Amino acid sequence: VKASPRVATGNNIPKGGGRYIVGNPYEVKGKWYYPKEDFAYNKVGVASWYGSAFHGRLTANGEVYDQMHLSAAHPTFPLPSYARVTNLESGSSVIVRVNDRGPYHEGRIIDLSNKTADMLDLQHSGTGKVRVQYVGRLVGKV
Repeated sequence: VKASPRVATGNNIPKGGGRYIVGNPYEVKGKWYYPKEDFAYNKVGVASWYGSAFHGRLTANGEVYDQMHLSAAHPTFPLPSYARVTNLESGSSVIVRVNDRGPYHEGRIIDLSNKTADMLDLQHSGTGKVRVQYVGRLVGKV
């Protein structure tokens, strides 16, 4: 999936904004994804993280990605919404703003921002086994 154009640089990345979307089913690399709100979502799998290559670029819902903000990409959660991500090795857990689509690598269930990966002690390994639980979405102005 091609990255969006860079719209901001440095440490002055705008926060929030964007638009609320659930989205229609879509296909990436021959696999179909079906976005929906799922309060029962509670899965274990591999998390990866993405950083400077996407810093300052638009996310799938129109926010600007900030690698130093607690955020994540998920293929089917409403955007924006929130998820609890727990590192199963360390027990560390954070709630992140899901504002982008991805990952599209086999076996991965969530892509984390640089900051989130750092807080979960996954930054050096690149990936790690996590539990992802859907928390919900912000109602009202996003």
